Amino acid sequence: MTERHPMKATIWHNPKCGTSRKTLTILENLSQVDVTVVEYLRDPPSRDQLAELFQKAGISPQEGLRLRGTDAEERGLPDADDDTVLEAMVVDPILINRPLVETDKGVRLCRPQDIVLEIL
Repeated sequence: MTERHPMKATIWHNPKCGTSRKTLTILENLSQVDVTVVEYLRDPPSRDQLAELFQKAGISPQEGLRLRGTDAEERGLPDADDDTVLEAMVVDPILINRPLVETDKGVRLCRPQDIVLEIL
């Protein structure tokens, strides 16, 4: 009999965000998932990490941009090129929409939180 290893999942998490908390609860309630929590406002991903996460999720940096509660629209970021958006996110990680979750099966921007089930 082979031993089953838990699936590894990384969540880029904001504890103040309800959707992020609900997604984390889903992950924590699954015994076969080993969860790594990254509070991205304190420990932001690098530009290259962000670009890779968005590429794996099949979305553009603009689609991963948080508009609500930010000045992204005033800064023209929804219409900016990828490099400009990624650089803005690195400098000001509040611009990263959350939560992003990565497993061996892919990456998803989990809004709503049930989207996480696609990669578990």
